[in-house]
Amino acid sequence: MQVYIYAKSGHNIGLEATRKCSAIASKLKEFDPILCTCDFRAGAYAKEELGIRRYVSVDVLTNLPNMMKRDDILIFDSNETTDFMETHMKDFCSLLYKVGVDTPNYIVDDTLFTKNDNPTLEKTLFFGDDDYNNMLLELTNSSSKQELNLLLGHYFFLGNESKLSKYFAKLFTDEEYINTISNSKFLLTTSLQSCFESIACGNNPVLLLRKDKEYNMEFISNLNIPTINYNENLDKIVSEFEEKIFSYPKLNELDNFDFTPIIEQVTKKTATYNKLTSKES
Repeated sequence: MQVYIYAKSGHNIGLEATRKCSAIASKLKEFDPILCTCDFRAGAYAKEELGIRRYVSVDVLTNLPNMMKRDDILIFDSNETTDFMETHMKDFCSLLYKVGVDTPNYIVDDTLFTKNDNPTLEKTLFFGDDDYNNMLLELTNSSSKQELNLLLGHYFFLGNESKLSKYFAKLFTDEEYINTISNSKFLLTTSLQSCFESIACGNNPVLLLRKDKEYNMEFISNLNIPTINYNENLDKIVSEFEEKIFSYPKLNELDNFDFTPIIEQVTKKTATYNKLTSKES
């Protein structure tokens, strides 16, 4: 019996779910879970940078039964399913968990993102892991050089680094993601996951609402995370970021989700399975 964790990912989607599911895998590491991503690069990155031990790539969620066995356990973070599909998934899996329903969306790997009392970077922009339409490059077209750092996305096009470097104080690669998030006192980001990671490190994120992304504004408002609406001028965005920093609000605390019940359920299910298979053999 195997535990699988599926994260929807890709060059035009980003690594939001991959980072979240890697955090879940860390919570369930005793079961040696397999991370499933839609893109091979996402899984390789998770292994190299996020502590994932095993990963496989699958095109879509519906291809999982081709590698899974009946009664395996699945945790998934994806909007690909319908109620009909989830009914069949529950029949196929001995345990099924949907991120955002059976777990919260705010899951951070606290072995990677820990409280940092002395961040070394004042201000950093993380535009997200994906930018297929080169929105950030377009923003810099009529921009002056900014007094903030830029954390590059995993799926940024080759060659963009040299084009972007003249508009920012310093550039950091995606391999420097954890260190940069941890050390940025103020983070301007389009990624809600990086907001949670920044908060876990004791830092202060501001969420830039990209026009090509969807956000749960009620959830964000309840947390009191400051936001900036996207516009076509980087100078204006950074100016508003400075205003948010100047009057940064007190954030509402996130409740720590207790994975113990899930761990106990998986432990019980795998123990029962092992007893049955040992008797059969």
